[in-house]
Amino acid sequence: MIGPDPIARLTVLLAKLPGVGEKTAQRLAFHILKSPSQYSRDLAEALLALQQEVRLCSICCNLTAQDPCPICSDPQRDTRIICVVSSVPDLLAVERTREFRGRYHVLHGALSPLDGVGPDQLRIKELLARLQPERGGSADARAESEGRSIGVGEVIIATDPTVEGEATALYLTRLVKPLGVRVTRIAQGLPMGGDLEYADQVTLARALQGRREL
Repeated sequence: MIGPDPIARLTVLLAKLPGVGEKTAQRLAFHILKSPSQYSRDLAEALLALQQEVRLCSICCNLTAQDPCPICSDPQRDTRIICVVSSVPDLLAVERTREFRGRYHVLHGALSPLDGVGPDQLRIKELLARLQPERGGSADARAESEGRSIGVGEVIIATDPTVEGEATALYLTRLVKPLGVRVTRIAQGLPMGGDLEYADQVTLARALQGRREL
């Protein structure tokens, strides 16, 4: 139970954040205390807005304060390519590369039976719905406005190179391929600046499999 002391209460709450220990939480609490009162009010309002205004995009399941999200609303994005990611931070990581101009779909997790995460706990049904086109006239316009395919040609699976990520990728492939949509997996191999001698066997094997012509 959190005590009545405001500093102790804030410290306990901050310590629940991932990567924040008790000492760091205490430093943050005193930093907030020493900051101008307007900063505390802005921080409190931002936290309230986070809960009250942020929701899932009805198209791609991204977290957003507007629906559809800015990416799905952008007419310059290529609607024929959908990049499937496990989480919103993964989406942001891909966006930072500035190499992808298609749309996204956020699963909000990866298959992990041991942790009780199955297909029903992920946003897989929403993805499949986007790959079901409606043909003809107004139906095409409606499908495009709802983020569904009027001709999705490729689904890029960008889940993590982990056991859970690989299982999710295989499961999605089995579901998507019968729909006549090309399914690709992001390349996996050696990082820039890495040493070949320190690479594990699986990573090195993937790098050889994914080689390309120069």
